[in-house]
Amino acid sequence: MRSIRQLIDEMSADFHLPLKYDIFETRLTGAVPDTSYDAFISSGGPGSPIDSEGSYWERRYFSLMDEIQAHNLRNPDRKKHVLLICHSFQVYCRYYGYGLVSRRKSTSFGVMPMHKTFEGIHDPLLRSLGDPFWAVDSRDYHITEPNDEKIKARGGAILCIEKYRPTVELERAVMAIRFDEAFFGTQFHPEADAVGMRMYLLREDKKHLVIEKHGEKKYWEMLDHLNDPDKIMQTNHAVLPRFLMMALQPTLKSVGV
Repeated sequence: MRSIRQLIDEMSADFHLPLKYDIFETRLTGAVPDTSYDAFISSGGPGSPIDSEGSYWERRYFSLMDEIQAHNLRNPDRKKHVLLICHSFQVYCRYYGYGLVSRRKSTSFGVMPMHKTFEGIHDPLLRSLGDPFWAVDSRDYHITEPNDEKIKARGGAILCIEKYRPTVELERAVMAIRFDEAFFGTQFHPEADAVGMRMYLLREDKKHLVIEKHGEKKYWEMLDHLNDPDKIMQTNHAVLPRFLMMALQPTLKSVGV
């Protein structure tokens, strides 16, 4: 949440826009915003994206998602944009049937490569990033068996998948989907920055987790990646800022220089 707020504040300063944002603790209190906002960022976990099915907060949350989608259908020139991150991406895919949500055999945590599909190469939020590009991955659950027909019927596409693991005979999980022009979801954390990730990796529990899964050499490589401007900081500077630019485009057009 810190890095999301920081990116919004930076954009507000860069474009001299008094961007206002409010934070809703939906999973704790059931509070949701109304549809007067220009953009919605639905953050990550922790927790199970399966056990909450049918809960009070989910009913309110998906009522909001339906309202935003209905608004966008009625107002194609004034669409409200939604960014779904990690846990939010998982519950969204589960609820609307865009893929199978299941628990991983083991936790995935660290700085990982994301491999683009053809559509991902050309997507406006990802096209400046390499293939693969690097992002923070932190998940106990994942999306597999995507419903390609349903995604395409909405005008969407799978944009990237997890790294190829030749020693593991499992389907590669979906790491990002553009559901339509205004709804975009990522399994990875596009908002993550080097400062926050370094704090996590230096925690004993996270260090042990990475070394146990990937080895000590890989752990130190991940720490080194945090100093590389072409790794997660490039993703941090690309995805969420461009999402905001697309969402606030009418406002940005009116800015005098």
